[in-house]
Amino acid sequence: MGVAACARPFPSPAEAAHAVRPIQSFERATVASRPKRAPREDRGARLFATTESSILAAARGAAESPLDQLLRTGEAATNAACPPEMASIGDRFCVDRFEASLVEVLPNGEERPVSPYETVDGRIVRAVSARGVIPQGYVSGHEAARACARSGKRLCKPVEWRQACTGSSGKGWGYGEQRERGRCNDHGRSAMGVLYGPGRDGDPTYWNMTKMNNPELNQLAGTVSKTGEHEACTNDYGVYDMVGNLHEWVDDRGGRFQGGYYLDVTQNGDGCNYKTKAHENWYHDYSTGFRCCADVTL
Repeated sequence: MGVAACARPFPSPAEAAHAVRPIQSFERATVASRPKRAPREDRGARLFATTESSILAAARGAAESPLDQLLRTGEAATNAACPPEMASIGDRFCVDRFEASLVEVLPNGEERPVSPYETVDGRIVRAVSARGVIPQGYVSGHEAARACARSGKRLCKPVEWRQACTGSSGKGWGYGEQRERGRCNDHGRSAMGVLYGPGRDGDPTYWNMTKMNNPELNQLAGTVSKTGEHEACTNDYGVYDMVGNLHEWVDDRGGRFQGGYYLDVTQNGDGCNYKTKAHENWYHDYSTGFRCCADVTL
């Protein structure tokens, strides 16, 4: 992966179109019936506080050898080709069971969790995979690739990601051939619409990097869910949330993320076939997350 380009002050027309299409159809009803809500900062701080220990525990686990992890967690020996936080995909490659969280690597070598509502902003971070935490949004493809590499992993290739999503039987939604609305986090609310009101297609004063990276967006109720919270959003490989919740960056030089997010899982393909190629790898907004893959260790 190359060095990330400097972010432009607002998306290109193609980028703006990605943001508008999945959101615009939900805005009017969402904004018209907008209820009063508790302060967003309090909700976000509360959610993050409940996940910090889980993220740190996952980070410590990633520093152990695969054998130590197996002994500590009691994972089945059938997953011995992969670390326990990862699923073996036909013994061909490994994929994180959950969407990624980040820990910052400090100069003294210590690590601390990164808020899932913040951009990376040049910090040295690495990826961890843990159940029951708010996964990292606001992350670019370049940042995701570096975070995976610092944990001895890599971004999934597009075909690998799809294979992991569809399960061993190749089902289009992972859990089945037909969509079951609500089985995954696939019908949330328009965070942009709630905070800013309806936006016009291609309007750079609305669809810009500042607004679309506002930490408040994913702190709204009805947006991003904790990893594994939708327990039935899985397949026979035991990977979770590959459809919906957050877009997931994959290893594509031109920039690509797959799977949709909490507001849209059909605009650019259905379920596991969802892919967006309108953004280069420097891009990030509230909807962009990732998970890591790795080669099997035999």
